Amino acid sequence: MSDDGLFDVPGASTPSPGSGSLGANTHASAPLPVRMRPRTLDELVGQSQLRAPGSPLRQLIEDDQATSLLLWGPPGTGKTTIAGIVSQQTDRRFVEVSAVSAGVKEVRAAIDAARAELSRGGRETVLFVDEVHRFSKAQQDALLPGVENRWVTLVAATTENPFFSVISPLLSRSLLLRLQPLTDDDVRDVMERAVEDERGLGAAYELEVEAREHLVRLAGGDARRSLTYLEAAARAAGARGTKTIDLEAAEAAVDQAAVRYDRQGDQHYDVISAFIKSIRGSDPDAAIHYLARMIEAGEDPRFIARRLVVHASEDIGLADPTALQAAVAAAQAVQLIGMPEARINLAQATIHLAVAPKSNRVITAIDAAIGDVKAGKIGHVPPHLRDAHYGGAKDLGHGRGYTYPHDEPYGIAEQQYLPDVLDGTTYYDPTSLGFEANVSERLQRIRKLTRGED
Repeated sequence: MSDDGLFDVPGASTPSPGSGSLGANTHASAPLPVRMRPRTLDELVGQSQLRAPGSPLRQLIEDDQATSLLLWGPPGTGKTTIAGIVSQQTDRRFVEVSAVSAGVKEVRAAIDAARAELSRGGRETVLFVDEVHRFSKAQQDALLPGVENRWVTLVAATTENPFFSVISPLLSRSLLLRLQPLTDDDVRDVMERAVEDERGLGAAYELEVEAREHLVRLAGGDARRSLTYLEAAARAAGARGTKTIDLEAAEAAVDQAAVRYDRQGDQHYDVISAFIKSIRGSDPDAAIHYLARMIEAGEDPRFIARRLVVHASEDIGLADPTALQAAVAAAQAVQLIGMPEARINLAQATIHLAVAPKSNRVITAIDAAIGDVKAGKIGHVPPHLRDAHYGGAKDLGHGRGYTYPHDEPYGIAEQQYLPDVLDGTTYYDPTSLGFEANVSERLQRIRKLTRGED
């Protein structure tokens, strides 16, 4: 299936003769996402960095350049649409090859056909390859002659990092454009246009705000999905004999109840608060419940991941040093693979943190130290700890009397590290829970040695 849902056919596909571009002959019964496909770069929603004056994509289209493109971004952000816009606005034929079903034979056939068209004095061809990361090296190699000789303008789309999934020769011959996830405002814009536009619902329906917000949350930044849901909701409303798409129609259309959750309102803060407090309280079941509520409501998974990273140090710390590793790994997984798969990584990290032993001694240590600094308890760095590497430093007494810990038994030297005003102050006071119990025992021995205590 192509990125924006137009084609799902084996091998190569082209529009009807003479159409010259993607979707030029769209019929009235075509799905709403197809009917509402942007026809020009200015109609594209989101991707302001690609639409800006002087941007590489705009220059390519306006100057009719034969430059191959590699489009990298999440589903539903407009990769197929951009290929169609390039085709339409430069008056090129549009041919699609699906990496899911096509092989080397189909790739070569599409390129040979484009070459033959050029030799007859015909139009140039935009060859769109969806999910190019699914192509083997041999299949990607088959694209190179067409790109090198400019028999085709290749537009390849991928949802995966092309530096790992696309061969270097193809990368070096293509202009890489990164598509950003659509914001909720972008998706609202897409839906509101579809309600009013003659190609869409033609103002025949009224979309209530509550229903729109429900569909926006479920779309998860995918424009195609939002229009699919909107069309289904309009049918549900029509079946009830009304021209108003309300929350009930939206729920019926996608068979999913609305989650009462406002990312800017009380529910957002209440649910994330309950989530963190459930982890702090070592209740994995409650924590997973609140995680599910946030996911189903369309909460930004990066926000959830950031809270897990903070919590790992704030409420667990050295009681389980692997908690921070697990949280950071989950945050990286969110960036790497995205939703919905990343829900599993978030759930794993949530459970890990919930069942881990708890300690807040890391945050109390840093906050206490910051409190003293703000109160003016700073003092001078002890002379023996000052930098003695520059000329004249030793004449000032810098470094004099410093004991190198590696020369001492156990690798620990008895000497003062804090400024005089804070000498003997204790900020970090480990608990006897989890791994921190080992830290506590070792730290007691260390402080006796460094402070010369009995």
